[in-house]
Amino acid sequence: MTEFVSTTCMRCAVGCGHVHRSVDRGYGLEVVRGDAAHPTNNGLACQRGIRESADPGGDWLTRPLVRRDGELVPTTWETALERAVEGLEPALEDGPDGVAVLGSGQQTNEAAYALGKLARGGFGTRYYDANTTLCMASAVTAYYDAFGSDAPPPTYEDVPEANTHLAWGANPAAAHPVMFRWIEQSADDPDSELLVVDPVASETTDVADHHVPVSPGGDLDLARAVLARVVETDRVDKDFVAEYTDGFDDLRARLPDPAAAADAAGVSLADVDRIAAALEAPTLVYWGMGINQSVNGTAASGALIDLCLATGNLRPGSGPFSLTGQANSMGTRVCSSKGSWPGHRPFDDPEHRNAVANAWDVPASRFPDDAGPGPVGIVDAIGEDVAAVYAVATNPVAGMPDANRVRERLEDAFLVVQDAFRSETVELADVVLPAATWGESEGTTTNMERTVSRVRASTDTPSGVRTDLELIGTLADRLVPDLFDAPLEPEPVFDELAALTAGTPADLSGISYDRLEAEMAVRWPAPSPDVSAGYRYYEGPAATDESPGANPDGAGDEESWTFPTDSGRARFSTGEGRPLPEPPDEEYPLTLTTARRPDAYNTGVRAREGEPAARVSPATAAALADDLVDGDAAPIEGAADDAAYARVVSRRGSVTVRVETDDAIPDGVVWLPIHQPAVNELTLSAVDPRSKEPNFKQCAVRLEAPRTAAPGVVAEPIV
Repeated sequence: MTEFVSTTCMRCAVGCGHVHRSVDRGYGLEVVRGDAAHPTNNGLACQRGIRESADPGGDWLTRPLVRRDGELVPTTWETALERAVEGLEPALEDGPDGVAVLGSGQQTNEAAYALGKLARGGFGTRYYDANTTLCMASAVTAYYDAFGSDAPPPTYEDVPEANTHLAWGANPAAAHPVMFRWIEQSADDPDSELLVVDPVASETTDVADHHVPVSPGGDLDLARAVLARVVETDRVDKDFVAEYTDGFDDLRARLPDPAAAADAAGVSLADVDRIAAALEAPTLVYWGMGINQSVNGTAASGALIDLCLATGNLRPGSGPFSLTGQANSMGTRVCSSKGSWPGHRPFDDPEHRNAVANAWDVPASRFPDDAGPGPVGIVDAIGEDVAAVYAVATNPVAGMPDANRVRERLEDAFLVVQDAFRSETVELADVVLPAATWGESEGTTTNMERTVSRVRASTDTPSGVRTDLELIGTLADRLVPDLFDAPLEPEPVFDELAALTAGTPADLSGISYDRLEAEMAVRWPAPSPDVSAGYRYYEGPAATDESPGANPDGAGDEESWTFPTDSGRARFSTGEGRPLPEPPDEEYPLTLTTARRPDAYNTGVRAREGEPAARVSPATAAALADDLVDGDAAPIEGAADDAAYARVVSRRGSVTVRVETDDAIPDGVVWLPIHQPAVNELTLSAVDPRSKEPNFKQCAVRLEAPRTAAPGVVAEPIV
C-alpha cells in the first residue's frame, strides 16, 4: 500500500493542508482528505478541493503536440522543444520584446520565480505578466498606496476576533468555503454580525445579517458615502488618524454628500448608516473580484482601506483583507518579477534592479525599463512588437476580456502553450508542452494570508508529462544558455528565491524546506528561522523599560504602528472615480455582471459540468419574455424546466445560454458565470488606468431570441 503524502490544496487561495495517497497501481489518487496536522486548516477541507484533487475533470494533456497542416498532432519531446525554439528564437532576435510571456497563479513559487527570471533576466521582455493581474492587481496597487507594501495586514487568526465581518464585492461562501466557515462561526457570536455588499444576493448573503444591494459599479460611491457618514457622526478614530496617517484632511474635504453618494450607488441612506455604525466595532473588511475587476478597482479598494484607517480598524481582529482568487496568486506577486522584483523590490529602483541583476549574473541593462502594460496591453502588442507568445498554466482565450479579439491576436502569433489540460488557448497553439499539475509537482505555495507551505507530488507523473519547472529550465537552456547554473530542482530554486528576498518587505529568507518539513507552514515576513509573522504594521502596546525589547522612551502601554512608507505613516487614498465605460442604453439596456459558481474553477477546464445559465430577475424576464419567444424557444417562466434559451448580446459578441429567473438578481442585470469559456466574448477590455485590471464586472448587453434552442454556450462574434 502506498504512503500518505502531506501537501497543500491548490483549489483556491485558502491554502488548506491535504493528505493524499496514490493508487497502488497506475496513476491517480485513492485518498484525499484534510490534514489535521496542518496549522492553516487543522483538518478542515471543502468537498470541491477534495473532489477536484481526487478526480479532476478536463481533457488531460499527456503527450507533446505540434501543429502540422493546421492540426495539432502528437510528437516527441525533442521535436516539440525544437519547434518551440525555432519559433521563439527569431522573435527574440528582433529584440527582447519580440516574445511575450504569460504566467499564472496556478504555478508553484519555484516555477513562478523561474519563469520570471527567464522572462526578465533571460529574454529581457517588458511583455510579461500573469493572470493574477486579472483578479488582484487593483488590491495590490491600493495596498502599496496605503501602506507602501503589498498584501493584507490581517491573518486568519484575526477572523474569530472580529465583531463585524463586512464582505464587499466578495462571495467567500462560494469561493473560499473553509475560510467562510471561520467567518460564519465568528459572526454567529452574540456580539458579532456579517454584512454583505453585493449587487446579487449570493450564497454569502443567504446567511448574512444584512445585505446592501449596491448597483453594479457603485462601490466607490457607496464607500465614500459611508466615510462621509463616519465623519458626520463623529466616528473617526482621531488619535490614530492624527498620529499614524497622512492625507485625511485632503480626503475629507473631497467627500461627497452622503445622501447623493448613496443614491449614485443605488442604496438607501439607512444602508449607509448601517455600515458606518458597524465599523465602530472591530471590523474585518473582505473584498474580492467585485471590487477589483473594475475601471475604478484601485480607487474602490483604496476607499475600503480608507474606511479601516479612518475608524482605527487596523488592529488585530480588524483591517482590510482582500480575498485572493487563485491558489498561488500571492506567491506569484512575491516571486515572479512581474510587477516588482522578488520580495516586492520596487521594479524601477536602480539599487534593487542591480541587486537582482547581480544575483542572477546578468547585466541590469537587460531588464526592461518598466513592468509592462498588463495582460490587455500585451494582447494589444501582438502583431506589432510581439511576434511570439509563451503561455504557462493560463487560458487567456477564455479568461481575458473581449475574447474574440484575444483569439484573433493569438492566431497571428507563434504560440507555445504549457499546460496540464486541453483548453481554448491550447487549440490555437503551434506547440503544446504537457505539464504536471499540483498533485504531481514538488515545491511551495503561498496562501492569501502570506503563509508558505509545501506542495508535494502524491502520484507519479505520466511518461509524456514534465513539470513546469523542468520545462522552463529546458527552454531557458536552449534559448538563454547559462541563465540557470544547473537543471532546475525545487529546493535549490526556493533557496535562491528566499535569499533574494532577504531584507525586503516580503522576506522569505528565514524559510527553508527543512523548516517547512518541521512546521508545515510559515507566514512571511520571516527574516530568520525562528520568526513567522502575524498581523503587519501594528506593533501593539509599546514595551516598558522593565520588559524585554524595551523602547528607549519607555512608552508603556501606548499602541504603535510602523508602515514601510517614506513618512512611516499610512496614507489615505486620492483616487477619483471614472464613469463606467459602457453604461446601459437603448440598444443594450441591461447590465452584464459575472461571478463564481460554487462548483466551478477559473476558466472551467477542470469543472464544466451542467448546463450554463444566465440568471435574471423575474421582472426582467417578464419584460423580455415576448422578445425571447421564437420558434422552438420556450417562454421564460419561474421553473427551470420552462426556461428559454436566449442570446446575450454585447457590442463584441453574443453567447447562447439557458435563461433562468432568480430573485437573487436585481432588475436590469444579467448574471453569467466566469467559468464558461465563451462568457468573455461579451466583456470589454477597458482597464483600471493604474492597476491594468480589466472591467469584467460590468458591461452593456441585451437579450435576444436564440437562433437555435440548444444547450451549451455558443459564442458568435459581432461582425
